[in-house]
Amino acid sequence: MGFFRKIGFLSAFILPALVILGYYGGGAWNLLSIAFVFLLVPAIDYLTGLDTRNVPEELKPMVGEEYYYRFVTYAWAFIQFGFIGWTVYIFAGRSLGLFEWITFTIGVGLVTGGIGITVAHELGHKKSNIEKFYSQALLMTVCYMHFFIEHNRGHHVNVATPNDPATASKGQDAYRFWWQSVLGSWSHAWTLEKERLARLNLSPSGFHNRMLVYTLLPILFCALLTVISSQIAGRWVWEFPVFFIAQSLVAISLLELVNYIEHYGMLRHEISPGHYERVNPLHSWNSSHRVSNFFLFQLQRHSDHHYHASKRYQVLDHFEESPQLPFGYPTMILVALVPPLWFRLIDPRLVAWQKNTVVA
Repeated sequence: MGFFRKIGFLSAFILPALVILGYYGGGAWNLLSIAFVFLLVPAIDYLTGLDTRNVPEELKPMVGEEYYYRFVTYAWAFIQFGFIGWTVYIFAGRSLGLFEWITFTIGVGLVTGGIGITVAHELGHKKSNIEKFYSQALLMTVCYMHFFIEHNRGHHVNVATPNDPATASKGQDAYRFWWQSVLGSWSHAWTLEKERLARLNLSPSGFHNRMLVYTLLPILFCALLTVISSQIAGRWVWEFPVFFIAQSLVAISLLELVNYIEHYGMLRHEISPGHYERVNPLHSWNSSHRVSNFFLFQLQRHSDHHYHASKRYQVLDHFEESPQLPFGYPTMILVALVPPLWFRLIDPRLVAWQKNTVVA
C-alpha cells in the first residue's frame, strides 16, 4: 500500500503535461486538461470510491517526516516555474485564436491554481523557511501573495464564524461568496499586517510591510516575463500580461470555489460575545474520494487540516463524524457553479448533519 500511495501523489504532475500536449495538439486538444480534471478524475473517483483508511498512529511520526513527501511538493515549485517559463516562450512564438486562448488559459489556471495554490497552501503552514519561501513564490505566480498572511493568521483563526470572509453562509451562492472572500481576505490581510508592524513599532509605508511587497512582486514578475517574451519575439508581446492576469483569475477563482465548498454553512458555537469554541473536525466539510485526494495532496481531508493545521498532507485523517461531501472537489466545483443545484444537493445534507451531529 505504501508504494502505490507514494505513486498516487505524483498524479498532480499529469496536469501540466496535458496542458503542454493539448497545446501542441492544437484546437480542441486544448480541452484535454479541462476534460481530465472535470470528467476523467470524477469518473475514476466514482469507480474507485472512498478511501477512509488512516495512517496508523504508531506510524505517523515516521510517515510524517519522510522526505519523499516533502520532495514532491518542492519538485512541484520548480515544475510550476518551468511551466510558466514555457508559456513565455509560447506567447513569444505565436498568437492564439480565441478558442485556443480561452482553453489554454483555463488549462494553465488549473495547473497554477488547482495544484499550485494547493501546494502553496500545504507549504505555507510549515515552519521551515524554505517551505515558506516556496509557498510565497508559488502564490506570486497567481497574484495572490496576501493569502500567505490571511490564510494562516486570519482564516484559521476565524473559520466557521461570521468574522471569516472565506466561510460561506448557508444560502449564499458561490458568485456572491467570490466577492466576499476575495475582497474581504485582501482587506483583512492588510489589517493583520498593520497590526504586526504596530507591535514592532514599524511604519506601514516601508518595505518591511509584506503587503506592499506582495502587491509589487507579482507586477514585477509579470513585467519581467513580458520583457523576456518580447525579447524572444522581437516585438512587444502585449498578449502575455493579459494572459498572466487571466490565468491568475482562473487560479484565484478555483481557490475561492474550494473555500466555498470546504466551509459552506459551517458555524462554531459562540461561547461568549465574540469568542467561539475551538475549531474541531466538525467545522469543515470532508471528502475522502480516493483519486481526487491524491491529485490534491489530501486537501479534501480538510476537517483534519483545520483541526491540526501544521500536519503534513500524507498523514491527514478521515473523520467520519465530519460533514461529508457527496463527491470530490472537481465535481463539487461544477455543482457550485450552478447555485440551484448546489442548494438542492447540499442544504438537505447540511440540515440533516446539523440535526444528527451538532445538536444531538
